Amino acid sequence: MSDDLSPRELSTALRDLAGSGETPAPTAGAQVRRRAAARRRRRHAAVWGGAAVAAGALLFGLTAGFGGSGDGGRPVPPAAPSTRSAAPDATVDLARRTLAVGDRRLPVSSGSARHPTEPGRMTVVAKHRTKRFASESVGLGKEYDVTLPWVLELRDPDGATTYAVAMTYAEQAPGRQDITRGWIGLRPADARWLYGRLAPGSVLSVEGRAPGTPATPR
Repeated sequence: MSDDLSPRELSTALRDLAGSGETPAPTAGAQVRRRAAARRRRRHAAVWGGAAVAAGALLFGLTAGFGGSGDGGRPVPPAAPSTRSAAPDATVDLARRTLAVGDRRLPVSSGSARHPTEPGRMTVVAKHRTKRFASESVGLGKEYDVTLPWVLELRDPDGATTYAVAMTYAEQAPGRQDITRGWIGLRPADARWLYGRLAPGSVLSVEGRAPGTPATPR
């Protein structure tokens, strides 16, 4: 911005100085020009500063208007998957005593005739590296508790809970005998593999009925 002033601007600046009681220095012309130019720059800066504040206020108002969900901007958590419609990630064939995941078939032991495994679709709701159970729940009587590894906690659409577990207490049963209390029992190595393959939200479909169990579970 130039410091040169027109005669009219110089006259106005001199009158302003006289009115404020200041005494012009011997080089008043040059000083007056510099002071007047500085004053003019300050006025321009004030105008632009006010415009920036107004623009910022407008931008804030627009942003607040478009963000208004009343929940502080928190994302809405996704709904839990429905086991009634989701494609299964694994399928248990009770008649063949197998659990299929892709091209892999794992031998399983399901519920006995007195405690048959219910067919239907279930969702993995939790995974437990180890979990302690009452021994009676796995058919070992009431004497002690048992800790099993590689446990998948399953839940059906009605809220009933069951498990897929490593049968460390009866490793020869999967594929040969159905001796659980309704759970899906696997050999330890297979249970570990399945534990790493399925995640919470995975769907497991149980189909058919185990040999020797009634057509309509009691």
